[in-house]
Amino acid sequence: MGPESRVHFRRAAIIGVGLIGASAALAMRERDICDEIAGFGRREENLRRAKERGIIDDYRTDAASSVEGADLVILATPVGILGKLAAAIRPALKKGAVVTDVGSVKGALVAELEALMPEGVHFIGSHPIAGSDKSGIDEARGNLFSGARCIVTPTPRSDKSAMDMIVSMWEAAGALVECMDAFRHDEIFALVSHMPHIIAYAMVNAVEAADPRCVEYSGGGFRDTTRIAASSPELWRDIAMMNRGNLIRVIASFRENLDKIEKCLEGNDAQGLERELIRAQKLRMSIEKQEASKHTPMP
Repeated sequence: MGPESRVHFRRAAIIGVGLIGASAALAMRERDICDEIAGFGRREENLRRAKERGIIDDYRTDAASSVEGADLVILATPVGILGKLAAAIRPALKKGAVVTDVGSVKGALVAELEALMPEGVHFIGSHPIAGSDKSGIDEARGNLFSGARCIVTPTPRSDKSAMDMIVSMWEAAGALVECMDAFRHDEIFALVSHMPHIIAYAMVNAVEAADPRCVEYSGGGFRDTTRIAASSPELWRDIAMMNRGNLIRVIASFRENLDKIEKCLEGNDAQGLERELIRAQKLRMSIEKQEASKHTPMP
């Protein structure tokens, strides 16, 4: 076992060899977390390329056979099909195996996946916050999780040994792990992740509806603000629908704050507008300070 690793698996299975799944495989390989890694995905061509690049050792085009003999199973597909996949692999899961996911929605999904595990197999939800608007194995890298936050969402039913293994696995991959209630996770990420994505899509659609030719004149502001609208629509469709209750509430809050700015404009209230902008600037600048503190060496 490598010096960075406090947990070791003989065989792992990655269900969904995309950006996150492939990066998890590379991190486990580079940090000696696992001996053998099997992959499963929808496209055999992608799996073949992943094997050629040394991301996985072998692959299967059947989900159940891909998890045979695996001590660790990572579900790294869009959240909308996790339940279906968990049911498909259930009969083939090895007793003593630990199953986790990388989804951006937890809540009821964690309870569903936990209930689908056969006796002697344990599910522990996790969410490494290290995604990108880019996708696929070409963007994968073993250090994707280095310094990134990873939320682990145990439940009262969680096996402590299984939870410790998942926490240790993500820590060995370089992540900063925090345990959190699954429903609280969804409340938080509706605000700071799911809403921004939906708004980015809506912003681009607003330009398209007004005059799509205007994008020819877009500068850094538009590109930076809407970068995440280049993300997978399938992925974000599933996330939005599965967290729709929280998302509806935070969109209402966004609309209220947008209305405040609109009223300032309608009332020719420059001071009121500036107050709203300053209020946002203060919180946004606090993010920069937090990021800077992560990279400041200790005295």
